[in-house]
Amino acid sequence: MTFDTMPRDSTTLDAIRADFALLEDWEDRYRYVIELGRGLPPLPEALRNEANKVRGCVSQVWLASATREGPDGPILAFRGDSDAHIVRGLIAILFAIYRDMSAPEILATNAAAIFAELGLRDHLTPQRSNGFFAMVERIRADACALAA
Repeated sequence: MTFDTMPRDSTTLDAIRADFALLEDWEDRYRYVIELGRGLPPLPEALRNEANKVRGCVSQVWLASATREGPDGPILAFRGDSDAHIVRGLIAILFAIYRDMSAPEILATNAAAIFAELGLRDHLTPQRSNGFFAMVERIRADACALAA
């Protein structure tokens, strides 16, 4: 699958790290995560299907991936959405983590370490954390399929 027009989000992982470092209060960080989610482009209804639904999340979550040609070969591009504001923000963070990566790069990336580095492991409910890791596993599965 390819996305006809793949939106290019300008939020990078480095920008998220820098913003988290500036925000000392977790209430402000939660608001920031929600704002990141608001920046996601709308997910077309055609992509809100069972194949794109992420299992293991309390909220409704859809993740779709497609390949596009990068300078060194195919890279995975993602679209996603959720019915929960904080989860939309977590999706935006995941997209920043995996931005412009090939399948081997995705598989070599330790999202759990980045999740902990940002303090999310200690400040999200266990259900939200489980949902985050369900999304990571979905992205990794798509990367495995591309690498095969």
